[in-house]
Amino acid sequence: MSDEVNPKAYPLADAVLTEKILELVKQAVSYKQMKKGANEATKALNRGLAEFIVMAADAEPLEILLHLPLLCEDKNVPYVFVRSKVNLGRCCGVKRPSSPAPYCRTKARS
Repeated sequence: MSDEVNPKAYPLADAVLTEKILELVKQAVSYKQMKKGANEATKALNRGLAEFIVMAADAEPLEILLHLPLLCEDKNVPYVFVRSKVNLGRCCGVKRPSSPAPYCRTKARS
């Protein structure tokens, strides 16, 4: 596997930050506060439910995810890219590494 990532995947988390983000994802999954996939992340952003978006930088093609940073900036939602969709998928309990890579932690409904 190549260490190079697409320069369009910005901002890219370093190794320490990636560990912390993936731990946050694991916790959010245990509380059932995660949306998995590009479509669900887009819906959550449009509805104002998204608090944080995590995307995989090794998604192929990366262009299927590049509308999400634009939406995040419009809605003032923080986002970050992590290097591996395999690690991101495992943290969310998704068995297939080829699954859609963005994840969205949503606000708890009251």
